[in-house]
Amino acid sequence: MLTVVRVHLPSDIPIVGCELTPYVLLRRFDRTVTTDDVSETFPLDGHFLRYKWYRVHSDTNVAVCSIHPSEPATLQCVGCIKARVPVSKSYHCNSKCFADAWQHHRVVHDRAANAVNENGNEDEEGFGRFNSSGPGVTNSNLSASAPLYPTAIKNGNETWFEVGRSKTYTPTADDIGYVLKFECSVVEAMTKLPAGHVNSLLTNRVIPAPSPTPRQLICVDGMGHLDLDRRMTSLETFTVLSYNVLSEASASNDLYNYCPPWALSWPYRRQNLLREIVGYRADIICLQEVQNNHYDEFFAPELDKHGYNGLFKRKTTEVSSGNTIDGCATFFRRDRFSHVKKYEVEFNKAAQSLTDAMIPTIQKKTALNRLVKDNVALIVVLETKVNNQPVDNLGKRQLICVANTHVHVQHDLKDVKLWQVHTLLKGLEKIAASADIPMLVCGDFNSVPGSAPHALLAMGKVDPSHPDLTVDPLNILRPHSKLVHQLPLVSAYSSFARTVGHGFEQHKMRLDGGTNEPLFTSVTRDFVGTLDYIFYTADSLVVESLLELLDEESLRKDTALPSPGWSSDHIALLAEFRCCKNPETHKE
Repeated sequence: MLTVVRVHLPSDIPIVGCELTPYVLLRRFDRTVTTDDVSETFPLDGHFLRYKWYRVHSDTNVAVCSIHPSEPATLQCVGCIKARVPVSKSYHCNSKCFADAWQHHRVVHDRAANAVNENGNEDEEGFGRFNSSGPGVTNSNLSASAPLYPTAIKNGNETWFEVGRSKTYTPTADDIGYVLKFECSVVEAMTKLPAGHVNSLLTNRVIPAPSPTPRQLICVDGMGHLDLDRRMTSLETFTVLSYNVLSEASASNDLYNYCPPWALSWPYRRQNLLREIVGYRADIICLQEVQNNHYDEFFAPELDKHGYNGLFKRKTTEVSSGNTIDGCATFFRRDRFSHVKKYEVEFNKAAQSLTDAMIPTIQKKTALNRLVKDNVALIVVLETKVNNQPVDNLGKRQLICVANTHVHVQHDLKDVKLWQVHTLLKGLEKIAASADIPMLVCGDFNSVPGSAPHALLAMGKVDPSHPDLTVDPLNILRPHSKLVHQLPLVSAYSSFARTVGHGFEQHKMRLDGGTNEPLFTSVTRDFVGTLDYIFYTADSLVVESLLELLDEESLRKDTALPSPGWSSDHIALLAEFRCCKNPETHKE
């Protein structure tokens, strides 16, 4: 007979909006074991599995802290109730927690009040990027009411309300503060009666998804800020997001042992990342460290629901292999753009060509060992649409070229990093020669401001005396005079440094004074610095607004990334651009 050997959850802390998938180990009649699901439609050995989920109501249910959701709440903000903020956001574990969070908490009050004033009701969608996805909101994807089932079981001082009948369950806002019970039983296919005992498990109390400080879109012309949820999309402007999402394979507990295991798990992080990415409402999205299987099974289908088409280039497989290889994914709103052409840059192929042309035979193996790192770049040419139709003005098309890359990470391989960036730029120059179009170069360059790769991108050349050039065991960077390009690239976030006015002082304080780049785009226990950039061609594009940078207060001061609120070790960058010259005829 089919029997259940074991049931357990990878994480026993359930979070609103994050699917729970129990691990169920079965033993067949022939004594072999399997983890495959056995449905009523396709029984095994005359039996199938029946699942039930319950919400356990008891006299001991407690509220949880909105800032530290694993802690019980000891106080509630009365102002939240008056401002009609979702009740789950009003709880705090102690007075210090409330005081530390007050700056952000006050913003939540103001935005909730504004939403009520403007809409005449409690409009959660107006609360901003993360507030609209937290617990207690009405969201068809993440917190819809659980299905109603007739079953309610009384057990002492507990009442079990049935909330699901499938193997998986996604907690809703209604579950916050309650324990969930999962039952799995073997059922005879003919009689539909249970066979053997019921296997069950209890979770910890359901906690709300953490709600970080909302990030505003700041106009760089001095006209204040825009709410991301209320931004009116202009036909002449578009937004670009660049974000290293931290692949599951890279998010090890050893490396990020300061992050709670439940917050580091992929089932939690993927939902939190999706909420964040969708909340930015970008027209073009450049993601790095997207695993091959996660692109196919999660990012592409989920973003498709929000109106995006996607393209993906995974890393090559000379060094690594398997389904967990990551790569670069570029998405675009299909009502704003259509795909014209795609170019794939494989630095391994470029390394092979370089060694064939420059490296003596006796040194080729050593050279390839140093240069072959599987990194790639994805270059996409898009055509703008108006009213969901291509722009066709006397045969002229408005095209945009978007490069998305993830440069090699190893710190001491300075020559490899610079060579990869130089190779990418030379490829972009060839595209520019065939199509006079605006260009964007986005990604995780694993290079800090002032490094040789950054200098090449931002200045168009590398000073021959730059210290990074001393690391060149293969002499692939010589002559140094070749380390140039003709693209008029400017870093989008340097626009903050060129703004004037009192309102920009806080944003300028988050920039490095020497390079005008953000002080950090990656924050771990071992590293705080900038590795991510959005570059644009300044002769064809103008920066209209930028997603504000985070500061220590926004990161709660006591944590590094990833954290329960921010699910990558990088922060997202987003810029709004306006085309500043007439479209040109595409040169085939």
